[in-house]
Amino acid sequence: MADPRLYQIAVLGSLLVYGMGWLGFDITPARVIVLLSTVIATQALCDSLSDNRTVNVKSALISGLSLCLLCRTNHPELAYLAAVITIASKFLIRFRGKHIFNPTNGGLVAMLLLTDQVWVSPGQWGTVASFAFLMACLGALVVNRAARSDVTYAFIGFYSALLFGRSIYLGEPLTIPLHRLESGALLLFTFFMISDPKTTPDSRAGRVLFAALVAFGAWYVQFRLFRTNGLLWSLALWSLAVPIIDRVLPGGRYVWAEAGRAGRAGRASGAGGAGGAGEGEHGGAYEAIRGLVGVRGRRRVVGA
Repeated sequence: MADPRLYQIAVLGSLLVYGMGWLGFDITPARVIVLLSTVIATQALCDSLSDNRTVNVKSALISGLSLCLLCRTNHPELAYLAAVITIASKFLIRFRGKHIFNPTNGGLVAMLLLTDQVWVSPGQWGTVASFAFLMACLGALVVNRAARSDVTYAFIGFYSALLFGRSIYLGEPLTIPLHRLESGALLLFTFFMISDPKTTPDSRAGRVLFAALVAFGAWYVQFRLFRTNGLLWSLALWSLAVPIIDRVLPGGRYVWAEAGRAGRAGRASGAGGAGGAGEGEHGGAYEAIRGLVGVRGRRRVVGA
């Protein structure tokens, strides 16, 4: 089965082209090229310093395309700094071989904390129902390929229930929560960010719990603290709880399909060190082998 990251790259790239060509996204082709070059160069440097034999270009492209879609600033140097932080966070902020934050979410939140010259524009997508439906369908394809559709559907279910519940309690017409759900940024977050298989809990029960916590946090930030970017803040906060969730509700560690094949080949040849070179985020043999056998000893190779 094909690597699900290829689907993510194709869909995100198509969304970016559509946004720049038809929706008037406030980003130039030159900045797109420099941003993508920056994330790839940073990934190559970090992989080299980590003694990884291959550069994880797919992961870098997914993060770079997501930044092109979401990160907005009038200062190019801040956009490039966001790209560096996004990639470097995967290598610097880790726990037991698993990075804590979704790279794009971590980079955006870091820039929002560091400066007031960077923002995320949730209204740039518009609310055209047909386009929102298209995004949802493409996103569903991606998360099903990545075996993380449970956290996506759980999140949108919990978040929708909170929005509709608030409107019903206040006596608002149901067109208001429906309008809020038509946000392209919400769909992008739901299908491409919270569903990141490398930063979500390992077990299905853990992922459902994680989705509920993120949904409530986003709702609380928006409707109780009256702050923008509730989705980003909530995901960053509850990502810190993922190691605890994995401890309480353990499950098999996610491994990209190509890593599973590499890990098996390494063990068959007796050279385990070479087997993990293609592992999703870093490619170490230890991560590939450890990912193949979950904490309960179950084989957990998705897409193999």
